[in-house]
Amino acid sequence: MDLRKTRDELRLGHSIFDLSLRVTFYARVSTDKDEQLNSLENQVQYYTELIQSKPCWTYVEGYIDEGISGTSTKNRAAFNRMIADAKIGRFDFIITKEISRFSRSTLDSILYTQELLEHNVGVLFQNDNINTLDPDSEFRLVVMAGVAQDEVRKLSERLKFGYRQSIKNGHVLGNDSLWGYEKKDCRLTIKEDEARIVRRIFDLYANQNLGVRRISQLLFQEGVTSRKGNPFNEKTIRNMLQNPKYKGWYCGNKSQSLDYRTKKKIFLSEDEWVTYPDPDIPAIVSEELWDRANALFKLRSSQAKNHQKGASYHNRYPYSGKIICEEHNECYHRKVQKNKRVEREVWQCRVYHQRGADACKSPLLSTAELDRVMADIFNEIVENKEAIIERLLELIRCVPEEVNYQRERNRLEQEETAICRKKDRLLELSVQGALSTGEFKERNDGFNTQLMELEKKKSSLDEEERASCQATEKLAEIKAVLEETLSFQNGVDSELVSTVLDHILVKKGSTKERVNLEIFLRVGESKTVTLQRSEKTSPMSNRS
Repeated sequence: MDLRKTRDELRLGHSIFDLSLRVTFYARVSTDKDEQLNSLENQVQYYTELIQSKPCWTYVEGYIDEGISGTSTKNRAAFNRMIADAKIGRFDFIITKEISRFSRSTLDSILYTQELLEHNVGVLFQNDNINTLDPDSEFRLVVMAGVAQDEVRKLSERLKFGYRQSIKNGHVLGNDSLWGYEKKDCRLTIKEDEARIVRRIFDLYANQNLGVRRISQLLFQEGVTSRKGNPFNEKTIRNMLQNPKYKGWYCGNKSQSLDYRTKKKIFLSEDEWVTYPDPDIPAIVSEELWDRANALFKLRSSQAKNHQKGASYHNRYPYSGKIICEEHNECYHRKVQKNKRVEREVWQCRVYHQRGADACKSPLLSTAELDRVMADIFNEIVENKEAIIERLLELIRCVPEEVNYQRERNRLEQEETAICRKKDRLLELSVQGALSTGEFKERNDGFNTQLMELEKKKSSLDEEERASCQATEKLAEIKAVLEETLSFQNGVDSELVSTVLDHILVKKGSTKERVNLEIFLRVGESKTVTLQRSEKTSPMSNRS
């Protein structure tokens, strides 16, 4: 379509129905309920017949979105496909019911109609009587789209009001998947078979002092599963322990919507929640037990956070995150095993770590075993240790010659002198009244900051020079340390592991006596290793 010629014909009094155009339509409903789908069928039938009834128009198959909100165009597949087809010239004109079908966002409506016009495609919003080919269409579109957008805001407010009123009237809203309860006529009733499991979880946690992971393992071993037949995971148990409904309390205002258009939410801190005893919610556990379990939960969470702040787990140990169980595609976790004589570091699959030996048969690995394997690999990579050591020593010897510390120190001192001159000149300007007090202070502070940075550089340079001199004086000691490091007699250096090792795959079918490993290196190679163990050399049993 030639947009300029089309507009000229409309100005001359021709109807849009008299122009030779390729015409399509866009239809959408916001829910997938039966009555809405019937409405959609009616829209499709109406627009198909309308377009085909116009002799000058050529029908192009329409675009239909079912059960999609009009707040945003982000997830509307048919709409986005229509825009893409418009850009390649598949049609000239689009008919749709109203602006709210196109988009309830003013910004979206204007942007998309402008984008379509840039590609010579017009839009007729039939109920709103807006044809974007008309000169005044954009102004009218802004007004009507603004009204549509405000309707969304009002709808959002009405839903919130209705939600608050329902809660005030004792109606429980939300889903009906809360373990231990079933929802009938907007009220919760206890499902005793599930409630027994809830009480057991609280008892194991608060009275028997078991952790969440151990409770998950016990439930799995006892065959307790979710309604879908899945094992109880740790997150489910944590959420259960923290839900006040189990002691018969209402809990709301956990989250807040920031924008009705994007539906973006934030989760509020616990002191902002609305909680109170609710006679319409039957309690499964006593308040005393629930409060005790949550006090313990907060204490353990606080201790865990403090532990994480004190040290980064993934950087403390060279094999963290690098050992993978092929059977479950899960990482191995670190554990320290103890008996009367020995304390050793071992690694076990995360699934076993969470659910026990019945869930995962992959064998444990000891750090000592892995160190021996990696030492052998390093020995293969580092074939000529003497040449490497001599090269490193030569680099150390060359440092004092390559870096002229005195020249670098002189350069820094010259920069200091130049800045001091600038400070003197700044003071003169201030005395003469050429600078305000505020401007003088700001610029003088900037010069002082530069002088402090230069002092730090000079201190670092002095420290570097001292270290370099000490290194050249202790070449014999450095050589001994390098020889010891590359012999791997005292274990494997974690930095070497991080540099060379990508990951270790514990192959399916591995047993406690025979462990098959595939070791992948960062240099692109992989090596297959089999650990043959006797009862004496294997780590302690998986079942310990």
